[in-house]
Amino acid sequence: MSPQRPRHTQSDQKKHGPWDARQLAQLAQSYHVVEVLGGLPITWTDRKTAAETLIAQALANRGAAKAPFYSTSANGQVVVMCNEDNAVRQEFLEADQILADGMPMVWIARIKHGLQNIERVATTDLYHDVALVAQDIGASFYLLGADEKSNAAAVSNTQKLYPDLNVVGRRNGYFGANEEDAIVSEINDLAPDILWIGMGVPREQQFVSRNLKKLTNVGVIKTSGGLFDFLSLKNPRAPEWMQILGLEWLYRTMQEPRRLGPRYLQTNHKAFFIMLRD
Repeated sequence: MSPQRPRHTQSDQKKHGPWDARQLAQLAQSYHVVEVLGGLPITWTDRKTAAETLIAQALANRGAAKAPFYSTSANGQVVVMCNEDNAVRQEFLEADQILADGMPMVWIARIKHGLQNIERVATTDLYHDVALVAQDIGASFYLLGADEKSNAAAVSNTQKLYPDLNVVGRRNGYFGANEEDAIVSEINDLAPDILWIGMGVPREQQFVSRNLKKLTNVGVIKTSGGLFDFLSLKNPRAPEWMQILGLEWLYRTMQEPRRLGPRYLQTNHKAFFIMLRD
């Protein structure tokens, strides 16, 4: 099966203009509305703006020798975890940006906060949106996470889809504590503009919490959950109509009922009431 790009917004179909780092940095300073939902400060935006902002932050941080801009995402499961585990909540609050990766979150935000020009920013879509811009302007990626097979296939498929994109390095997510400093050192040496970390919640947030101030040669960190399993084609995406209706969780449950069925049965209703409560 060949890799395919996801649906893009209309403006994503054409090449982006000749932006420079200063123009993008200005964009990054004036980007989104932040409103609390489910106890978390969510950055409400659309996919195109979210992608351009990450690129802007990455280029603005080149050579700055400081902690990278840190972007993570929340869905219903994350909302429940953060409300039931204060340590996980604090790890999410360390992020500079929390994007909404769930259609129910978007629907509730539209009703409660009157935010109409917003979208679900699923990392599995955002990755492609960012890659489209990155290959145009020379921003680089590093992929950290998943098992070796999925990680290697994710990079291979990325390069097939975006032949001009510079993927400077990759590493699977299976390593011991004694290897972590060496991995951080390698990433710093390669100096990627954007580091994508796909280890699942909360392990990826814990990794960032331990290493954020060490990764001073990285422009942006984006936590990515199961992104690499989708990029590698190990896991299929739900049909577009199910994504639009907020039923991707149901599709994934049908694919992995034993693993995901209990999770969604335990968290979906809790997340709904937590988000309505704010």
